[in-house]
Amino acid sequence: MTQPTSVSTHDAEVVGSPDALRELVAVMDRLRSPGGCPWDAEQTHASLVTYLLEETYETIDAIESGDQLALREELGDLLLQVVFHARVAEEDATSPFTIDDVAIGITDKLIRRHPHVFADVNVGGARDVEANWAVLKKEEKSRTSAIDGVPMTMPSLALAAKVLDRSERGGVDVEPLLPPTNSLGPVVVPRGDIDAWGDLFLILVEKARQEGVDAEMALRSSVHRFADRVRAAE
Repeated sequence: MTQPTSVSTHDAEVVGSPDALRELVAVMDRLRSPGGCPWDAEQTHASLVTYLLEETYETIDAIESGDQLALREELGDLLLQVVFHARVAEEDATSPFTIDDVAIGITDKLIRRHPHVFADVNVGGARDVEANWAVLKKEEKSRTSAIDGVPMTMPSLALAAKVLDRSERGGVDVEPLLPPTNSLGPVVVPRGDIDAWGDLFLILVEKARQEGVDAEMALRSSVHRFADRVRAAE
């Protein structure tokens, strides 16, 4: 087991520390250490997944509401999840890492994947940046498939869009979902046929993607509007 971060737990009691992030790390260290909080001490990466998802969705809600104060609070809750997972990882017996390792890793990645900023690569715009990012990412990860690395636990609509986009970017020759006319036409789905319904949803996602529409966000927007109608009807 590795030693806790070099920040003293006493620092957690210093209000208004100039290094707010270090103070947060120190507070988390104290909560997790002997004599701290029993609940925090028994958490694992797996047990924290629910909270990571919950805080992510609450952050999205704050962004969509346009409430800056709420967004600041939710970003703090999300940051806590990162610090919490890093503190748990310090105690791993085989592959420990710290919050500093996390920060160093993402800093190195940002520099490496922005050669047009930190090196001498020239780009013509955002599309070139995205293309370069994809190439560099594929080289770093040594991936053999266009869809390697896609988190299959993503919400279904977002997952569908991601897989469709990756296959297109990877130049994978797959039979198109939509006919050449790019029109859905009359749709008949056999009652109770889960595969047919799934194929229909996938076609709708592809149709939206071709028109530059985020299917996940489009459905969320529609659900929000419907929720408003429900409240009005009540």
